[in-house]
Amino acid sequence: MNAVDSLARLAQVIESRKPAQGGDPEKSYVARLLHKGPDSFLKKIGEEATETVMAAKDVDHGGDKAKLVGEIADLWFHCMIALAHYELSPADVVAELSRREGLSGLDEKAMRKVQERERLGE
Repeated sequence: MNAVDSLARLAQVIESRKPAQGGDPEKSYVARLLHKGPDSFLKKIGEEATETVMAAKDVDHGGDKAKLVGEIADLWFHCMIALAHYELSPADVVAELSRREGLSGLDEKAMRKVQERERLGE
């Protein structure tokens, strides 16, 4: 099973659950989050990120790695809802990761700081 294909299929399901596409907030968790707006799914992303950190810390102390995988899956899922809301897709994220491939993370971070200073006219 191709991970990118799996993400694309999930993105299609999320897209179909948008209220504008007929998703019913009474019957669909995704439709409910999208209907409530960004504060709703952004709060869930924050919660899932915190739970991911806690699960990783547990793994550091002998905890179950499956719990970490589950929390990361929850985090990714809620991030995909945000992508759909903002008319983006997993392919956009994969393209960005591909763009970064072979770049030093430290060099890229330094370049972003320079670009931000230039943007602010410093």
